[in-house]
Amino acid sequence: MPTKIEVVVSVPLDRLRAFPNHPFKVRDDDTMNETVESMKQFGILVPAIVRPVEGGDYEIVAGHRRAHAAELAGISEMPAIVREMDDDSAVIFMVDSNLQREDILPSERAAAYKMKLEAIKRQGARHDLTSPQVAAKFRSDDVIARNAGVSGDTVRRYIRLTELQPELQEMVDKGKIGLTPAVELSYLKPEEQAAVVETIDSEQAVPSLSQAQRMKKLSQEGKLDEDSVLSIMSEQKKPEAWNISLPIEKLQKYFPRSYTPQRMEETIFKLLEGWVKRRQQNRER
Repeated sequence: MPTKIEVVVSVPLDRLRAFPNHPFKVRDDDTMNETVESMKQFGILVPAIVRPVEGGDYEIVAGHRRAHAAELAGISEMPAIVREMDDDSAVIFMVDSNLQREDILPSERAAAYKMKLEAIKRQGARHDLTSPQVAAKFRSDDVIARNAGVSGDTVRRYIRLTELQPELQEMVDKGKIGLTPAVELSYLKPEEQAAVVETIDSEQAVPSLSQAQRMKKLSQEGKLDEDSVLSIMSEQKKPEAWNISLPIEKLQKYFPRSYTPQRMEETIFKLLEGWVKRRQQNRER
């Protein structure tokens, strides 16, 4: 069968539609401004990938940022490759064409992984695998992981973030809550997550991994409520335990022979107190 030749056509921006539930946000940031300036000077160098939809319009599969930049640059149409794709193939292509970007937020990556996973399951096939014997050993999320260059557990953890309430997702995106404790919180019921959000606001503190794990356990036992969330969240986090040991033979050369270890320790702390006071005085000058 001869290979179908794809051609680049010029598509008016007003005939382009955004991909439904597109997980990757188009942000008006510095990178977007640079793209706009580049388009004003050189035009659109990379065509978008679109597919035809009803009414003679086109749905963007890859190129949302370029389309937005073109609009900001005052360009009325953009080059595009028109490709026939079913819904699931379009989802997989859209996700794969964006996942390698460096500025993806955790919530965007989570939604993208979930969309691709559901598309692969609907297709009833193992994407990018040709051997049935090999394919049978892989879960769909493991296939996604292999294509993305991460572990299957990583994909599954990100997908769990889609179970978080929007407020908690935003905290993960902003780096206020780490991925691992966020995954634990994702197992809480919506009303329990709401209690966590309210407590974070009132206590001005976010749950540690151990605290998130305890809340998950109480939730599974049906014992998590606003009071228990507050009780766990208001606990002072234990600092990391560590000890310093100083060899006595190294210390002895700084002290008279008559000094006992206890007196050495007292002297060291007095010297440290004096050092701290001098630092404070220097800062106040």
